[in-house]
Amino acid sequence: MRHVATASCLALLALTVACQGTAAPEVLPGAPTEPALDPDGWVSLFDGDSLDGWTPKIRGHAAGEDPYGTFQVRDGMIQVGYDGYEGTFDGRFGHLFHEVPFSRYRIRVEYRFVGEQMAGGPGWAWRNSGIMLHGQTPESMAVGQEFPVSIEMQLLGGPEQGKRTNANLCTPGTNVVMGGKLDQRHCINSTSATCPGDDWYTVTVEVQAGEAIRHYLGDDLVLEYTEPQLDPRDGEAQLLIEGDELLLTAGTISLQSESHPIHFRKVEIQPLD
Repeated sequence: MRHVATASCLALLALTVACQGTAAPEVLPGAPTEPALDPDGWVSLFDGDSLDGWTPKIRGHAAGEDPYGTFQVRDGMIQVGYDGYEGTFDGRFGHLFHEVPFSRYRIRVEYRFVGEQMAGGPGWAWRNSGIMLHGQTPESMAVGQEFPVSIEMQLLGGPEQGKRTNANLCTPGTNVVMGGKLDQRHCINSTSATCPGDDWYTVTVEVQAGEAIRHYLGDDLVLEYTEPQLDPRDGEAQLLIEGDELLLTAGTISLQSESHPIHFRKVEIQPLD
C-alpha cells in the first residue's frame, strides 16, 4: 500500500508552505477544498457545515452509501448516531474516510461520547470509537468487511468508577514494532488516565511515515511504536501486499462508528516535513 505525492496536492501544499515558510511536506493526492490553515500549520479537515471531502463506508454497503444516516453534520459537529438503524446494531460497523491520504503529519481530534450504546452493539464497543490511520481506501474494502486494514488509535470512554485507558492501539490487518520486536497483539493499552463522562477530550497522533507513531492524550505522550506494517497472516491485508513490501508509509484517515454515539468537534491535521 505504497503512495506517491503528486501535483494534485498543490493547493494544500502551497497554503502550508506559505504559512510555515518551509519546504513542502510529504502529502498525498486529493487536497481538500479551500482548507483553513492556522498560524501553526494546522489544516481543518472538517468545514463545520458538511461532509464534503469525506466518504462513508458502512459494513454491508458499498463505499459512499450510508442509508442509515450514521454520519451527519449537526451544530457544527460530525455526529455519529443510530436513529436510522432498525432493530439492533447487527455488526454494521462504519467508517468515515477523508479523501486525502497522508504520510507524515499530526492529526488532532476533539471528541465526546454521548447517550447510550445502540442495542446489539458488542460489549467492548461501549464508549468505543477510533481514528484509523495508514488505512486502505473505502473503495478497496469488501462489502462485508468490518474494519479497514489500518493502524487505529482507540477512543475510549471510561466508567465513573474504575480504570480504562484511552488512546490505545488496535491493529486490524496490521502489526507494529515495540521495544525492538514485532508485536502481533491486536490491541495494546496506553499509559493514559481514564476519561469518564460526556466531557470533550483532545487526542493527537504524530505519524512519521513508516518510522514512528506516537499517541497523545491532551499534552501527554501515552503510547509510541515503530514500523507499522501489513500482517501477512490476515486475509484482508494479503490483498494489499505488493511483492514482499509490508511497511506502511502512508494511507487514509477515517473516523469510526462502532455502536456508541460520538461527536467530533474538530478534526485537524498538521503536515510535517
